Amino acid sequence: MAMPYSPFRLRDRLSMLGYVLSGNRLHQIAFGLFVLLILAALFAPLLVPHDPLATHPQDALTPPSATYWFGTDQLGRDVFSRVLVATRLDMLIAFGAVGLSCVAGSLIGVVLGYFGGLVDTVTSRFVDVLMAFPLFVLAMAMVAALGNSVMNVIYATAIINLPFYIRLARAEVSVRRHLGYVEAARVGGSGHARILLVFLLPNILSPLVVQASVNLGWAVLNAAGLSFLGMGVRPPTPEWGILVAEGARFITSGQWWVFLFPSLALMLAVLCFNLLGDALRDSLDPRSRT
Repeated sequence: MAMPYSPFRLRDRLSMLGYVLSGNRLHQIAFGLFVLLILAALFAPLLVPHDPLATHPQDALTPPSATYWFGTDQLGRDVFSRVLVATRLDMLIAFGAVGLSCVAGSLIGVVLGYFGGLVDTVTSRFVDVLMAFPLFVLAMAMVAALGNSVMNVIYATAIINLPFYIRLARAEVSVRRHLGYVEAARVGGSGHARILLVFLLPNILSPLVVQASVNLGWAVLNAAGLSFLGMGVRPPTPEWGILVAEGARFITSGQWWVFLFPSLALMLAVLCFNLLGDALRDSLDPRSRT
C-alpha cells in the first residue's frame, strides 16, 4: 500500500539518486552537463569574453582562434558569447513551459482521475483530439496567431505538453483513489481538496518528475525549431535555433563553425535532459533498472 509523502521519503529518494548516479557513467555525465547548463544560464553575462550583440565587420567569418574561441558569424559577432548567452533564454523557455504544463496538467489530471464522470470523459476526449494533431505544427499555429515573442513561445510549448501530464496524472490517480490510505483519510474527515493535495498528488510526483525531465529536452527542441523557422524568438536575440538558422547558410561555403557550435550546444542539452530522465526513473522506480 502506498504511503503519504514525507520528508524521510524525499531524503531516501535523494540518496537513491546519488546511488544511481555513482553507478552509471552516462548518468554522471548527464548530471554534470545539467549543472553546467544551469551555471551557464545563471552567469552567462558575466562569463562571455565579448558582447554577444556587438558587430565587428572587419572580423566577419573569422575561424576559431585564441581571440574568438568559436569563431565569428557573418557580422563579426563572437559565436562563443552568443551560444553561451543563448543558454539562459533557452533554459528559461524550457523550464517555464515545462513548469506551467506540469503544474496545470497535473492538477487537471488529478481532479479528473479522482472524480471521474462526464467531465472526465469529455476532457479526456478533448485531450485525445489535441494529441492527434502534430504538436509542433500546433505550436507553430499558436505562435503565428499570438505573435513571435518569448512569452508566446513559452505558452505554446506549455500547451502542447499539457496532454502528457493530464493523461499521466489521471491514470495514476485513477489507480490510487480507492486505496486504503485514501479511504482512511476520507473516513477520518479529510475533504476532497485535502485528499487530492496531501495524499494523492505527492504520491504521483515520481512519474511526473520523470516526464518533466524528458519534456525539458522536447521544449528546447521546440523553441529552437520555432526560431529556426523564423516563428520563435526574433533576431538579433541570441537563441540556439536562430544561431543554427544563421549558420546553416554558410555550410556549403566552408564556414562550418557558425553552424557547428550552436548545433552541438542544442544536441548536448537535449541529450542531457534525456539521460537525466533515465537517471531519475531509475532512482524513483528501482524496478525499471536494467
